[in-house]
Amino acid sequence: MHRFVVIFSLFSLLMKEKLYLNEVVLGTAFGVIIGPYAGNIFDPRSWSSSTGSQNITLEVTRIVLATGLFAIGIELPKNYMWKHAKSLSAMVIPTMAAGWLIVGGIIKCLFPSLTYVSCLAISSCLTPTDPIICAAIVGGKFAVKNVPVNLRRILSAESAANDGLAYPFLSISIYLTLESSKRVAFGKWFLVGWLYQVILGVVLGVVMGLLFSHLFQLSKRKGFIDRESYVAQYIAMSFFTIGVAHTIGSDDLLAAFAAGSAMSWDGHFNEQTEGEVFASVIDLVLNCACFIYIGAWLPFKDFSIPSLGIEPWRLIVLFISITFLRRIPPMMLLYKWIPEIDSWQEALFSGHFGYQMGVGAVFISTLALTELPTPRNPPQNQEELLALYIQPVVAFVVLGSIIIHGLSIPFFSFGRRVHSRTLSLSATLTGTNTLPDWIFWSRPTSLAAGVAAAAFSEQEDVERNLGIGMDTSAVSSARPSPRPGVSTLPLQRQQSDHKIVRRFDFLYHSGY
Repeated sequence: MHRFVVIFSLFSLLMKEKLYLNEVVLGTAFGVIIGPYAGNIFDPRSWSSSTGSQNITLEVTRIVLATGLFAIGIELPKNYMWKHAKSLSAMVIPTMAAGWLIVGGIIKCLFPSLTYVSCLAISSCLTPTDPIICAAIVGGKFAVKNVPVNLRRILSAESAANDGLAYPFLSISIYLTLESSKRVAFGKWFLVGWLYQVILGVVLGVVMGLLFSHLFQLSKRKGFIDRESYVAQYIAMSFFTIGVAHTIGSDDLLAAFAAGSAMSWDGHFNEQTEGEVFASVIDLVLNCACFIYIGAWLPFKDFSIPSLGIEPWRLIVLFISITFLRRIPPMMLLYKWIPEIDSWQEALFSGHFGYQMGVGAVFISTLALTELPTPRNPPQNQEELLALYIQPVVAFVVLGSIIIHGLSIPFFSFGRRVHSRTLSLSATLTGTNTLPDWIFWSRPTSLAAGVAAAAFSEQEDVERNLGIGMDTSAVSSARPSPRPGVSTLPLQRQQSDHKIVRRFDFLYHSGY
């Protein structure tokens, strides 16, 4: 892992700023290369027995998710969750529920040996949006330049919130699978899945966040704490929160996000950590380690088990169906009730980049395995069949999501560059001006002509005073024709493009 971090750091600016490739895609690819199906250098499943390797995977993903969720909560503006509660409610609950039911139906159609309840259990693992992949995408240079800040923030907050809310969807599916009575299953789901895990987890996170926020402010006023200690809370508080929540059996991921949001509620913590990059460094190292682990963890041999009905073509159809049906239709229907989304194009963007599946899906599927019996070969009941199905299906969808979402931005960027160069080449070959015609064609008696002439004259004066040589023929030819009527004299083609653009920029920035 450290070798990958060193090599990636050497070319990080090229990868992130030029090629738009982040550590998610590259880390996963590196993990596959050194994993048991390629280099056979790193095999997480060989470290222990089946149960032991599941526990290792569970804790690795739990730590990375908790740190990422806490950081998202901390970095949101103060009172963000309260101010945007309506939008988050519209984005999180309906889209998760709709996607859960839709994906469950798709899985049932492709794998008929599973009951619909078992299909819902697998679907619950694919319900949460992965906050790690989302943060890597919406925090990248391309998104910062092209995606409105409100949309980026709402996507980050939503990905963090629905990661913790995957527990109720998983718990109802597991209870209906394991319990003989539906009444008992729904009773446990309400008492344990909602009240004890979700509600208590949120309350615990909020109380801990507010408590330590006040303690930090008191310590700051007394002069007992320095700036570096604030930054250390990204790790310390996230670990402490999930430790307490996990000990009492509550929703530790939701508690971590709630604690981060509560600590930054009044903006004090953000002010103290503004400009610090330590949190980003820790985030990068943890993300690299986790996705290298996931790349080596992927069970490629389980993607084809004909005796169970698991075949590559079924998994491919499942992934394509999830891509187009899980998230995009609900977002297109609901975006009018979300003020941060202004158009259907932004809704489409949110639908596509809001269904990333990665660390969260691996965590939930591994958590589900710990609740299911150890399967025999052949499986003797539906519970054992579900235990054999859940990780191959989830792992394939996670791999597809990493590839599609990790390469979407580079693909869009490459397409824009090709389109731009094609237009430039076409304009050069046809002799068409790339600037609007109204810059070069105007009535000399109009106000626009007078303004244009004045702007060019002012530009001449400025350049003359600065001692910059000017091509007077370029200026005179760019000015409106002194003859009455409409000028028919185009800009001379032999003039250099940089002078044309310089004069147009001056005209534009002069306020005319």
